[in-house]
Amino acid sequence: MFGPTDVFSEANRFLLPDTRYQLELISTERGAVRCASGLQILPDRHFTEAADACDLLLVAGGPEIAQKALAEPVHAWLREASGQARRFGSICNGALTLGRAGLLDDRAVTTHWNDAAALAALCPTARVEFDRIFLQDGNLYTSAGVTAGIDLSLYLLAQDHGPDIALNVARRLVVFLQRAGGQSQFSPYLTPYAEASSPIAQVQQYVLGHLGENLTVETLAAVARMSKRHFSRIFVRDTHVTPGEFVESARIDAARVMLENSGTPLKTVAYQCGMKDTDQLRMAFKRRLGITPQQYRLNFASQVAR
Repeated sequence: MFGPTDVFSEANRFLLPDTRYQLELISTERGAVRCASGLQILPDRHFTEAADACDLLLVAGGPEIAQKALAEPVHAWLREASGQARRFGSICNGALTLGRAGLLDDRAVTTHWNDAAALAALCPTARVEFDRIFLQDGNLYTSAGVTAGIDLSLYLLAQDHGPDIALNVARRLVVFLQRAGGQSQFSPYLTPYAEASSPIAQVQQYVLGHLGENLTVETLAAVARMSKRHFSRIFVRDTHVTPGEFVESARIDAARVMLENSGTPLKTVAYQCGMKDTDQLRMAFKRRLGITPQQYRLNFASQVAR
């Protein structure tokens, strides 16, 4: 909640009085509300008193959203309010609330990586893009984790008043106007694992122990004692990725651990993780994480590694 309100209130410093944003906090509870951080806030209005159409309606997320749905009257209000708004969307796992209200059907959306699978299960007709910082689909805007609400709000601000205003606000808040890469770089892992009962699980463990070797489909099929064609079909069925995609994800994850915890040269990291050279390592990182290995080390390396 606080990221977007900071962006739009800060923007008012640069806007003429008749173009400034008017911010309002609408609550599902009456009176003061205690946030997950422990801070207490006093909303402007209860949702039952908010009948006016707004330009932008954003639903905030929170720790309890994943396990607890809001009451149906709130969902009904959201459906009506979002229909009246020029734009609507969510911050973090607030997308789950939109999904429960039936507002994400057949739409492209994103949310925090930790809740993306739950959102995909909740909204089977939605296209959940796991790696986006924020995403626009028509008049629907969704974002990843807490600070991604700032990224989304800067994007909305640029749409409203141009990139120069958005850049000035980003400078005031000391944040990037546009962050490099997707949210996968913040996730603890990329590699999708099969259930332990699957015959593919044994193959995946083999891959993790032999990352430096030539892990072809033929090699992995032999480990599974299956034909190449049958193995590929079972692998995709149980992991939702191809064997080649799994191997690359496992190698990138291993490289990430080395980059975070050691000062090992990139050439050595590439070799030990099964990449033929630093160029292949760099291309894999750019394709899967949106940043280079050097940028990843700069952003996430421990003090020991530095």
